[in-house]
Amino acid sequence: MSQNTMDRRSRWQPRPRPDWVRRINEEGHIFDLKAVVPLDEDSLLSHAMRNTGLDDFGDEEWREPFRILLRSLEEEADLNFIGRIFTRSDLLIHLEGRLRVTDWYKRHPEVDDEEIREPVFVIGLPRSGTTIMQEILGADPGFRTVRMWEAKFPCPPPAPGDPTPDPRIARADALTTFQDRITPEWAGMHKVGGDLPVECIEFMYSSFLSDAFSASFQVPTYSNYLATVGISYAFNWHKRILKLLQSTWRPERWLLKGPTHIPYLPTLFQTYPDAKIVLMLRDPVKALASVVDVCGTLFWMRSDDPFSGDSYGHFLSVDPVVANLERMIGWLEDGTIPRHHVQPVRYRDFFADPDAELIRLYNGLDIPLRPEAVRAMKAYIANKPKDKFGEHHYETGSEAIVAVERAKFQRFQTYFGLPDEG
Repeated sequence: MSQNTMDRRSRWQPRPRPDWVRRINEEGHIFDLKAVVPLDEDSLLSHAMRNTGLDDFGDEEWREPFRILLRSLEEEADLNFIGRIFTRSDLLIHLEGRLRVTDWYKRHPEVDDEEIREPVFVIGLPRSGTTIMQEILGADPGFRTVRMWEAKFPCPPPAPGDPTPDPRIARADALTTFQDRITPEWAGMHKVGGDLPVECIEFMYSSFLSDAFSASFQVPTYSNYLATVGISYAFNWHKRILKLLQSTWRPERWLLKGPTHIPYLPTLFQTYPDAKIVLMLRDPVKALASVVDVCGTLFWMRSDDPFSGDSYGHFLSVDPVVANLERMIGWLEDGTIPRHHVQPVRYRDFFADPDAELIRLYNGLDIPLRPEAVRAMKAYIANKPKDKFGEHHYETGSEAIVAVERAKFQRFQTYFGLPDEG
């Protein structure tokens, strides 16, 4: 990574680890970690097949990115003891998911006939309010979100009449909240849980083409590879999961979330031509400062050298972030993505007058706003305490850094009428 002092990553400092985490990682230095916790292809595939009793991973298109990811993990990620255990567990879940989804489609080929109609995607820069907006809109009974347990363990797809609670919820919760136990500050940054709504990346992992890997590990070789290949395969897998989930429980409309979709909006609309976008807008300088802190924490979960490379740089460094935003403006201007399917929402405006903003948003999306939906969403806003799981403290940076970034974001802020935040 560049040591440019204007790059926020060069000055990021992790919080102290819990004592038990520090001690386990220190003890890990006495082991041959690559032998004790293997991340090689043969070991991972054989264990996934043994755990599921299945051996068909479907098409072959996922194998190249999978192999590049494994090589990058071994050569670049510098995983500590807990990091390797955590990573092996995740990779096995993704592989087992592939096996089970492939098997389900073979036994239920009619699932492929499902149609995903007018899905709504909440997008925006990371840390721009996409999570809270997904939660608010998710209170509308007309929307269905994908929950963490469904993303991790989609087979068999749940149905409304199933016994509750599904045992997969508890398992997903235990696995997901492990992040909170190894880095307690994470709970104040992004609350996760087995039955909470998730970003699209959570069920795109098994395509092995995802920015999620770049946001979790220092894998610059994999990140560079991802930048050179099309991502349509990952969106096709995304659609495959939605079809499977709705085959037993068809919603009126899907509500999805993906901050990492911004660079790939043309592919999103190729996959879902009738998609509708809620574009969350917040001061990009503050958003960038926050996401550097968030990703530093994600890297720190698994490595003692969190910013050793440029992984996820197109969301962490000002110039590529600006390029992504200006490219999006170009797509809106030239019709590459349909402007009438994109509804901008300024974060501060929304919470200053949610009643008026909900009417404007639903009108812009051409979706009926029913009285029961208004009541449910307003109740959610009223009952959602700020910083319930801890407050996220981060530094915006020096006046010099802010001034440089502010000048670079000027076109984006002007285009969307987005004011600076104090």
